[in-house]
Amino acid sequence: MTKPSVSAYRITRIIHNQFEKVEDLLAVEEPLEIRLGYGPADMREQKSISVTMRTPGHDFELALGFLFTENIIQSPTQIYKIHYCTEANTIENKENIVRVELQPDVAVDLSKLQRNFYTTSSCGVCGKESIEAVMQSCPVITGTNLNVSPHIITHLPDTLRASQNVFEHTGGLHACALFNSDGKLLMLREDVGRHNAMDKLVGAMLASHPDTFSQSILLLSGRASFELLQKAAMAQVPIVCAVGAPSSLAVQTAEEFGITLIGFLRGERFNVYTHAERITR
Repeated sequence: MTKPSVSAYRITRIIHNQFEKVEDLLAVEEPLEIRLGYGPADMREQKSISVTMRTPGHDFELALGFLFTENIIQSPTQIYKIHYCTEANTIENKENIVRVELQPDVAVDLSKLQRNFYTTSSCGVCGKESIEAVMQSCPVITGTNLNVSPHIITHLPDTLRASQNVFEHTGGLHACALFNSDGKLLMLREDVGRHNAMDKLVGAMLASHPDTFSQSILLLSGRASFELLQKAAMAQVPIVCAVGAPSSLAVQTAEEFGITLIGFLRGERFNVYTHAERITR
């Protein structure tokens, strides 16, 4: 049975100096360890490559998206299977350890795995050797003819909010969503960590529609950080919109890798920070 994404908790609610005991719903946060299995069939090896604090649900997509956006794999066909580790049979570890089995002929660059990834719900960059090393793995986006009107852009947040099921109950999750050029929602993923929501989204699309990224718009429910832009570049998403502010390094990353970056998307207003040519008048 899949772990729940929300949990009930008894709280004291105070309104106009009136006290009442009520039940509140919280977004669940638990660790997920990602292990990599690789090597020839008769000499398989295993390495733990990530521990992240995430909201349970879509764990296999999270693992797939993480491996792809970190450039450890280049295609989902390089994976033989993804499964929970059955040897972790304690209640605490049940469905909290995922093993990704690569195809026997897939070469693994151990230098990329020497970083012992540890990420929390508030920080996704922790553990990387350097920002420069990450940026070198991102291809520049070229060849896309995607153009979008401001009218399409300004309606994306309303569509996102209407589809955020867990956020509706808890108010405690980030969301990443992919839309087509007409503003139709293609895929949405939520998580307590914004980078996990992004990896879940990328993993879901890789498993179902891997050729969709180059003609899609990515919407972030919060701010635009460097790591989210790096992951968007790896997925070759040409337009990234954020409800909140972008960081300076996110803007630099978008500029360098050919991404149209939009921030402060609220109501009928938004700022275009890079590659404004994709927004039509």
